Amino acid sequence: MIRGASSSARYFALMLSEGIATVLGILLSWQLSSWASPHVQVWLLAQQIAIPTRELAFYEQFYYTFITAVRDFPLLRLGILFMIAYAVIKQIIYRVMDPFVSRWMASKPTQPAKKTERSQSPGILSSLVGAIMGTLTGLGRALMVIAALFIFTTLLPQTQISPYIQASTLYQKGATQVIKPVAGDFLANQLPVFTRAVEEEFSSILQRKYEVLDAQIPADIADAAKEVVAKATTDEEKAKLLYKWIGTRVKYDWDKVNLYEQQRIWKEQAPAETFQTKKGVCIDYSRLYAVMARSIGLDVKVVTGLGYDGRGGYGPHAWNEVYLPEYQKWVPLDSTWVASGGNWFNPPNFDETHIREV
Repeated sequence: MIRGASSSARYFALMLSEGIATVLGILLSWQLSSWASPHVQVWLLAQQIAIPTRELAFYEQFYYTFITAVRDFPLLRLGILFMIAYAVIKQIIYRVMDPFVSRWMASKPTQPAKKTERSQSPGILSSLVGAIMGTLTGLGRALMVIAALFIFTTLLPQTQISPYIQASTLYQKGATQVIKPVAGDFLANQLPVFTRAVEEEFSSILQRKYEVLDAQIPADIADAAKEVVAKATTDEEKAKLLYKWIGTRVKYDWDKVNLYEQQRIWKEQAPAETFQTKKGVCIDYSRLYAVMARSIGLDVKVVTGLGYDGRGGYGPHAWNEVYLPEYQKWVPLDSTWVASGGNWFNPPNFDETHIREV
């Protein structure tokens, strides 16, 4: 009401122009990035980028992790291309719209410079029109916040804050009466699928990090792996022999655990050190298994997440997955738990004690 009709109209026009620019930017960026993504992948594949089998500096590790992830993971590639396209296209849209918005804004100062003008109040009709304009502007902003919260609670319903958001009366009215009738079913059906796809791809990117770190396979490790699987005739037999060998040869390093828990000092070690010292924690078991398995031609992953601690809870853990062509699927195994007894090579209850990182 204080701003009056003309000033409130300018605020409303600015919000409307921002909304138009955003929607156009998203639509055009989505089309452009969807078109460009396969072409970028083809170009990257043509470069024949291979992770060097030598010790890599930190910047080299980052480069090969990033460039191979962009090449191999479609959601990551699409996301990066979309952000680049959106940043460029929205600036172009702003430049096209700027003359019209600037001319509108320049028609009358939003905040009068003179004290005498600032003290003048708009008329009753102008105040009423300004109030209506201001209400529409505020309502639009409020709906954008509720829409963002709706997407958040749909994507991450398990978070602690989601029930508090959903319990809000204002949120319930906005979400159920406005957002959900317009796009709620689409979001509710598609976002969880998209979330799972992102989780799986992010997990693969984490695995790629260890593939880059451990691309170099020392000769003594490769020789040991060949000796371990010498009598095996199938990939499953090779994978099991390595699982048992690492699980019975490597001892769990409780000193390393205590150093981290008590002093927050993490001792990073390469598979070569684990192989030489025969000591390590779960991630060290898993990285050594991956290196030995790759040296004999097996396709293997390092998986991180949570493992059952035997006391009713879960703690940070790492294990492996190996691809068996005879079954045409990835099977899980946990060489760290061999010493604790039981079968941890693709048992039926593996998912009950191991939760993948998401």
